[in-house]
Amino acid sequence: MANLRAGLIGLGMMGRHHARVIRELDGVDLVAVADSFGDPHNVADGLTVYNTVEELIEQGIDMAVAAVPTILHEEVALRLAEAGIHCLVEKPIANDSESGGRIAKAFEANGLIGAVGHIERFNPSLQSLRERLGNGDLGDVYQISTRRQGPFPARIADVGVVKDLATHDIDLTAWLAQSNFVNVVAHTTSRSGREHEDMVTAIGHLRSGVVTNHIVNWLSPMKERTTVVLGERGAFIADTISADLTFVENGTFQTDWDSVAAFRGVSEGSSTRFALAKREPLKMEHEAFRDAILGKSMNIVTMAEGLETLRVAEAVLDSAKSGSVISL
Repeated sequence: MANLRAGLIGLGMMGRHHARVIRELDGVDLVAVADSFGDPHNVADGLTVYNTVEELIEQGIDMAVAAVPTILHEEVALRLAEAGIHCLVEKPIANDSESGGRIAKAFEANGLIGAVGHIERFNPSLQSLRERLGNGDLGDVYQISTRRQGPFPARIADVGVVKDLATHDIDLTAWLAQSNFVNVVAHTTSRSGREHEDMVTAIGHLRSGVVTNHIVNWLSPMKERTTVVLGERGAFIADTISADLTFVENGTFQTDWDSVAAFRGVSEGSSTRFALAKREPLKMEHEAFRDAILGKSMNIVTMAEGLETLRVAEAVLDSAKSGSVISL
C-alpha cells in the first residue's frame, strides 16, 4: 500500500513540530506545506512553500494538518472537507461554536476523518490514568481538579487563556470521567493589558455527578500542568510536564466499617509512583489520526468532541461575563 500523502498548512510554532513528527511517521509522507507568512522555522526542508490552502490541495494530498491561527480554522477546514481531504485541526476546533459546528458537519457529511488536536489525551500519564479509572482502581470518582499555569506565550494573539489553554482541561476532564459537563461557573481577569483574558478559575459539574475545578493562567512565573482525580480509594495525581502518575491511597479505605460508621474518614496512606513508557504525545496523536484514516482504530479526538469542548469554553466565558451559572 502506498504511503499517505500529507500536507501541512501553518508553519509557525506548532507547525514546525507537526512537520517533524509527520516526517517520522511510518506510512506517511509530507509532500506539501503552506503558509502565507513564509517559513520562519525552516520547516520546508526543500519543499515549495505555498501561500494558500488551494495550492496545498492541488498537490494531491490525502490528509492535512491545519496549524493556522484559530480565526482561520473554518476557512481552511471547510475547503479541505470540500476537496475530500482528511484533516487534523489544531485546538480549539474553531473561533466559536457556530463555526465549529459547520466544520464538524462538513467532515461528517463527506465521510471524512476529522480530528482536533487536544494533545493532552495522548500524554502517557493521562492515558494510564484513564485506563486505571476504567478498571475501577479508584472506585467512585468524586472530583477532578486541574492546574495549568505559566508565563504568557508570545505565539498566542487571537484567543484568550480559556480557548487556548482551558480547552485542554475541559476535554481531558470529560474524557477521564467519560461524562460531559452540565453546568459551569467561572471568573476571569486580564492583568497583562491584552485584549483577551489571561486568567480563569472555573468550577464545573458533570452529568455523572463528578465536580470539577480548574485554575488556568498565563501569569505565573512557574509552569504547572497537573490533574488530580479524587475518589473513593484515594487520589491520582498526573503531572503532564514530566508525564508522571502517582497514586496516594486512602489509608482508612480498608478499615473495618464499624470503626468509621459515624463518619467515613480519610487518612493518608501509601504513595505509589508508576513507571510509564514515555512516548511523545504529538507522535501518538499523529499515529491515531493516521490509523483512523486507514480504518484501524478511532482513538482520535473527534470533531464532535472538539465542538462540545468549545461549547463548554464559551459557557465559561459567558459565566464570567454574566456572573451566573451557565447550564449546557
